[in-house]
Amino acid sequence: VALAQTAGRAALRLAEADALPFDFTSLQKTVKGYITELMSAVDNLREKATIENELINNKAYVLAADPTEKLTTPKTLSEVPFIDFSSILNALNNLEKASYRVEKIKATADAKQIANINAKIFTAEQTLLTPNGLPRRPWFKHSLYAPGFYTGYGVKTVPGVREAIEQKNWTETTEQIKEVANALNKLSSYLDSL
Repeated sequence: VALAQTAGRAALRLAEADALPFDFTSLQKTVKGYITELMSAVDNLREKATIENELINNKAYVLAADPTEKLTTPKTLSEVPFIDFSSILNALNNLEKASYRVEKIKATADAKQIANINAKIFTAEQTLLTPNGLPRRPWFKHSLYAPGFYTGYGVKTVPGVREAIEQKNWTETTEQIKEVANALNKLSSYLDSL
């Protein structure tokens, strides 16, 4: 019932709107939240690795071990490098400017201009598709949303970057950050062309 009501309201809202109610300013804020999460995740992994390695190097596990049990000491974790998210943050800044510009145009446009904007705006999300798709799943092309590699149908936000961080594949993380930044910049350019 809830899904039918939601879909029905969305269809009515889209059908009756003069200007399509696609708010790219909300998208920008939402994606910025996702990126903040990812930056925090990397920082947390780095802090965890530092603390764990300090415990191992100070022989804390050896001192705390029960001498009657033959437990092996954990191995040190590889250090987490500092990941540069600046390309995505710059792309989000461009998207913020472009989305506010579109909202300003929509507010003052006449019926003919609104029709032209609507004709372009409903296909804008296609600019968020990446040409090569996600790593190990090239059939998923969306840079912001996709089912997780290990979660089945459970959605992952910014999946290429998130899964690379979860796998501690730092080279792939950097590559995926560039892919997402390029997709966001394509969307900004597309919105600027309206």
